[in-house]
Amino acid sequence: NILTVCFSVGYSAVALNHVIDFKEKKQEIIKPISPSELFPSLPIVQGTSKRIKVLTRLTLVVSDPSHCNLLRSTSANIRLYDIIAVFPKTEKLFHIACTTLDVDLVCINVTEKLPFYFRRPPVNMAIDRGIYFELLYTPAIKDSTMRRYTISNAISLMQICKGKNIVISSAAERPLELRGPYDVANLGLLFGLSEGEAKAAVSTNCRATVLHGETRKSACGVVYTVKKPRKVEEEETAVPACKKAKTQA
Repeated sequence: NILTVCFSVGYSAVALNHVIDFKEKKQEIIKPISPSELFPSLPIVQGTSKRIKVLTRLTLVVSDPSHCNLLRSTSANIRLYDIIAVFPKTEKLFHIACTTLDVDLVCINVTEKLPFYFRRPPVNMAIDRGIYFELLYTPAIKDSTMRRYTISNAISLMQICKGKNIVISSAAERPLELRGPYDVANLGLLFGLSEGEAKAAVSTNCRATVLHGETRKSACGVVYTVKKPRKVEEEETAVPACKKAKTQA
């Protein structure tokens, strides 16, 4: 049902999140279930002929530095996930996640007041390493108290990162908790993002996160091509000099 709503409102890719919280009980990272086993036939994205892309994501909730050792180890199951995210609970763990851990996303707590302030050095280092910061919008539409915490924590982050490397996602468990891309971009304005930054948080930044995950798995790099629009100056220089003189006359 969630996938059906996602393709109907315009999303072309969805990540199925597997959350592991080491504080609750001893858990192990299992092999992700293939999307083809869960969904025999995927819906087609609205307005296109392509089927919606289903990714696998692993989110580790870390509350102790020893929990980070699992990410540093070369686990075979970790490499099978398309996106790796970490949810640090303390300032020290946030610093470790930004500077040393090989992850794609750093989750920001939006359900309660942060116990620490964001520092510029670790945030800038995470941006240089290509790591993105994730903000959830579902708590903001559920409860007024969590909405206040979401906006407050988001604005505190924007003051440091200046709107760079931000991804806004839903973490929806029900179809009613989903919003369309344009609605999410409008919510980004409340989080302190500009119009362009809010659109990037639901489009290009998400694509960059997936590419970062592919680079992490391949241990080399990912190359993709983009068509460059032809400038007017280049078109003018391509015109012969004789024709240019006639047009000027």
